[in-house]
Amino acid sequence: MRSRTAILRSTAFLQHDTGDHPERASRMIAIDCELERRQLLGSRPTVACTPATNDIILQVHSSGMLARLESVAAAGGGWLDSDTVVRPESLDVARMASGAAVNAIDAMIGGQIDRAFVIARPPGHHATGATSMGFCLLNTAAIAATHAIACGTERVVILDWDVHHGNGTQDIFYGRRDVMYCSLHRSPFYPGTGASNEIGLGEGAGFTVNLPLPAGTGDVGFLDAFRSTAIPAIEQFGPQLLIVSAGYDAHVDDPIGGMDVTEGGFRELMAAAVNLADRHSQGRLLVVLEGGYRESVLARCVADAIEILDRAATNDSGPVS
Repeated sequence: MRSRTAILRSTAFLQHDTGDHPERASRMIAIDCELERRQLLGSRPTVACTPATNDIILQVHSSGMLARLESVAAAGGGWLDSDTVVRPESLDVARMASGAAVNAIDAMIGGQIDRAFVIARPPGHHATGATSMGFCLLNTAAIAATHAIACGTERVVILDWDVHHGNGTQDIFYGRRDVMYCSLHRSPFYPGTGASNEIGLGEGAGFTVNLPLPAGTGDVGFLDAFRSTAIPAIEQFGPQLLIVSAGYDAHVDDPIGGMDVTEGGFRELMAAAVNLADRHSQGRLLVVLEGGYRESVLARCVADAIEILDRAATNDSGPVS
């Protein structure tokens, strides 16, 4: 059976040259090698990676933020904060990452695909509406969700299991009820947001769901929190599209995360996401890569996720409860 899952990847994502930095181009190379080793790159639909336009970016980010990125890139690059670097090519690469996610949304809406994994960098979930930070320049998941809403989707869930709280995604949708943001993350930890009482504001109250977890939490703790709180909230919301901000830095072997999730735990999380998408959004599921800094582990986790997305067509995505 030909897969209905697209993999969006490009050599352009190698061009954001961060040097000796945890978020570096070799992450993409490791993933590509593992996908080739498992023969996962053929027999699937093709969706192009093209840059997001300013009009699409400015639905999420301020003109001042975009202008600053353009200025720093044009001046030869620089550091936006202690861990977020811009090189001359970096904004173009971030535009390509966001554009790939937008293209995947268009292909889903158009019926060409059911699911997609955007294997891109830099990551995005720390970028707020007005500030790039935490390795992130533009918020890919937020841009994709906003584009889906603009195209007529009424309810979108962004499920974030990166070890760091996605403060940027939360900030962008905190006062809205058409996008639910649900995050499982280590706490206390960078960036210091994501307490359980951060639930949204105004008409967005109740549409932010934070599940902070202590350092050292492993598969059982992650999955218990997901099953007991996240799944019921998402079920009640009834999304027409599910977006996963898939960070793999909660893995037990990650050098940054300080958590104990295994590859089996991440497979369970992805299988649960597929199950939710099948029940509520006609299988429509977009996965965008966030963190994950042990390259061999990251590569295996991404390949595992794609195998689960492929199996969704046969209703064999695995256990969820």
